[in-house]
Amino acid sequence: MPPLAETGKRVLARLVDWLVIAVPLAIIGIPFGVYDRVNEDSGDFGAVWTASAEGGQWAFQLITLVAYVAYDTLMTAKANGQTLGKRMTGLRVAMLNDGTTPPTGAALMRALVLWLPALICCACLWPLLLLILILVDKPYKQGLHDKAARTVVVSATQ
Repeated sequence: MPPLAETGKRVLARLVDWLVIAVPLAIIGIPFGVYDRVNEDSGDFGAVWTASAEGGQWAFQLITLVAYVAYDTLMTAKANGQTLGKRMTGLRVAMLNDGTTPPTGAALMRALVLWLPALICCACLWPLLLLILILVDKPYKQGLHDKAARTVVVSATQ
C-alpha cells in the first residue's frame, strides 16, 4: 500500500474538485433562475445574488446533487481512483483492504456520504466535520465517506 495522503494535499484536491463542478454549475444556473432575486440592501458592497425559491431552484438543486455525486463516483471508479484534483496533487483513492481502485459501488457510497449532507443541509459544517475526522482518525486518516466505502486516500506516486 502506498503512503497515506497528506491532509493539506487532500484539502487542496477537494477544493479543485469543488471548483471543477461549481464553475460550470454557476453558469448552468442562469436559465434556472437561481440568480433572479437581487438584494440591494447590501450597503457599499453592491448587489448580493441570492437563490430564488421558485421551481427552477428545485430542478437546479437536483442537477447540482447529481453533478457532484456523478463526478466523484465516475472519476474515482473509472480514472484509477483519481478526480482531477487528486490527479493534480498526486493522490488517489484506494480500497483499504488491498489498495485497488474502488469499484463503482464503493465509489458511489463514498460520493453520497461526502456530498449529500453538504449539498442538502450542512454546507459549512459537514466539510469541517469530515476534515476533523480525517485529522484525528488513526491509523488511516479516514473521513466518514472513506469509512462508509472502506477506502483510503494515498499517494499516487511511489
